[in-house]
Amino acid sequence: MDSLERYVRGKLADLEARSLKRALAETARFPAGVTERDGREMISFCCNDYLDLSHHPKVIEAAIDATRRYGAGSGASRLVTGNHPLYAALETRLARFKETEAAVVFGSGYLTNIGIIPSLIGDEDLILADDLCHACLFAGSQLSRARLEIFRHNDLAHCEALLAAHRVGHARCLILTDGVFSMDGDLAPVAALAALAEKYDGWLMTDDAHGLGVVAGGKGSSFIGGAKARVPLQMGTLSKAVGVYGGYLCASRAVVDFIKTRARSFIYTTGLPPGSVAASIAALELIETDTALVARPVENARLFTRALNLPDPESCIVPLVLGEPETALAASRSLAEQGFLVIAIRPPTVPPGTARLRFTFTAEHRKEDIMRLADAVRPFRPASAEP
Repeated sequence: MDSLERYVRGKLADLEARSLKRALAETARFPAGVTERDGREMISFCCNDYLDLSHHPKVIEAAIDATRRYGAGSGASRLVTGNHPLYAALETRLARFKETEAAVVFGSGYLTNIGIIPSLIGDEDLILADDLCHACLFAGSQLSRARLEIFRHNDLAHCEALLAAHRVGHARCLILTDGVFSMDGDLAPVAALAALAEKYDGWLMTDDAHGLGVVAGGKGSSFIGGAKARVPLQMGTLSKAVGVYGGYLCASRAVVDFIKTRARSFIYTTGLPPGSVAASIAALELIETDTALVARPVENARLFTRALNLPDPESCIVPLVLGEPETALAASRSLAEQGFLVIAIRPPTVPPGTARLRFTFTAEHRKEDIMRLADAVRPFRPASAEP
């Protein structure tokens, strides 16, 4: 056995002993949350396809039509020949919906964040990030080589204290936050963070992966309360409520033009397949026009929390923190035996001691399935979850 094999086998054994080893499970997805895994049909309550648009007939038909016309792939990076005609329509729609001058689409949400941050911020600069930000925001921060300060989750006073202590010594400053936090489902105080950023001549960037199509009438976290918050960098994905694939930045025309010129994950990545871009256009049209559709995921989440006497959710994500990985895994297995697919979320995705079940609710979940799920969860709901 060579040193590489010894190293990885030792690491795998350690992860296995701590119930932290990951494994892929082949899963077939169908409408209304139906999944098939290990030969069993289950109802999934862990998918991010919040509006079930990946199975919507109009979205599928748009993908098929574009594939027939332009082919299965884009052929090259967008700056070579991969910028097929559908991109302009998608970026125009995104910018209009997010009320910005322009938008740029990347290959994924992760590629978006590791491209934007190092393009705007360097080793003479300062980044402040909420400590529950998504991993790709931290990855982009590390690539920038800027000074990184972490503020306590949604703690405006701590964020301002860090700005007061460190802003003066740095040329530029970027504040990072999720709009809707992916593991807890709570909302960031976006408008207040935007005001702090302006006060200290910083730039606020929000990752709205879990906000678009779900909160504020589908417009996302920058629009909570009705009016658009002054967020110069609105980032998000096309793989959650939109139901397809890709990432985007909505910003000023100058910022977008600069990102297209500087972001390595944009410049050196093959463009999205035409079918994916066309499907996203069709999905965004549904999000913009069907107000009842975008309201249902949070309504379904609320049905679940009220059945369990939990606080009302702020989004369609509901966590149930159980503590140790073994406890969360056992609860996940128990639900699977009862026909529900709910994945145990373990460190390092969440902090140590906060392993959990993460429930997500979609527009097409049936009320009877939600109530059966609540009944199945009730026996292992911890006492600490009492309101």
